[in-house]
Amino acid sequence: MDAAVALSRVQKAFGPLKAVDSLDLEIPQGVLCGVIGPNGAGKTTTIRMIMSILFPDSGTVSVLGRASALDAKDRIGYLPEERGVYRKMRVGVFLTYMARLKGMTDSAAAGAVPRLLERVGLTGVDQKRCEELSKGMLQKVQLIAAVIHKPDLLILDEPFSGLDPVSARSMRELILDEHRRGATILFSTHVMPHAEELCEHVVMIHRGRKVLDDSLAAIRRQYDVRTVRFEPLDAAVNVAPVQSLPFVTRVERAADGYEVSLEPQTDPALAIRAITAAVPVAGIQLARPRLEDIFVRIVADDEPQLASSQLKAALQGHTEGMTL
Repeated sequence: MDAAVALSRVQKAFGPLKAVDSLDLEIPQGVLCGVIGPNGAGKTTTIRMIMSILFPDSGTVSVLGRASALDAKDRIGYLPEERGVYRKMRVGVFLTYMARLKGMTDSAAAGAVPRLLERVGLTGVDQKRCEELSKGMLQKVQLIAAVIHKPDLLILDEPFSGLDPVSARSMRELILDEHRRGATILFSTHVMPHAEELCEHVVMIHRGRKVLDDSLAAIRRQYDVRTVRFEPLDAAVNVAPVQSLPFVTRVERAADGYEVSLEPQTDPALAIRAITAAVPVAGIQLARPRLEDIFVRIVADDEPQLASSQLKAALQGHTEGMTL
């Protein structure tokens, strides 16, 4: 089966800045894939090259088996980072117009528009002008415009940026509906928890280079940090008995209890039983490695001069003092 998206040795520079550096990427059909990394890592440049908005300085790009996204434009849905609507248009008219551009008939669009507006909690806004909507409502409308024609490939650039939790949830549910329908979905984000919630495959980019490309399950197995989190029954508990366990390397206070780091190859079930025997606990679980921690670990190994605090700040959008 052909890949939905394939990039080979792609490079793109803007003057002295190498935004994308020898990028190889293959996204299988039907996968929900997150392209993650700090602001300025090269994610949006990569997406724009996939969409043929920009063209690589060298290397090749294939989209849905074609040499250019322009040759498959009616099979692609795209939500760009820079949002844009015809602000004086009424919502229903705008969405019908976008559906026509993707080859839908007026009657098909007339059925799809109210159904999708209801799906994201915007029942009855079809007669409002786009300029009358809030930012969150506009982002929902633009996502509808991207999915209304049931694309084979859906590309979303920072789809949850600036959204409140309720709006983000409704958009996330619509994206998952598209994935269940069979669409290949590629979305970029610098917010790692969004990728952890949605993705089955993750591509991590730093300074224009791919530093990780694997399924989320395989990444977690590879970077398993063997950490146990527990909440004590007594907040003033003495954790020295836990620290003295032979397979424990560190015990640290966390927001809702303690984090216990284990020696490599430690059996987690054995560790959990020993910890609960050492101190009374209200709850205990094996902690999954977070993508943010994995990113910091990968980049810190490659660039030891960067402090973990700098790297974590970059993932939160605060890139002062760090060239990306």
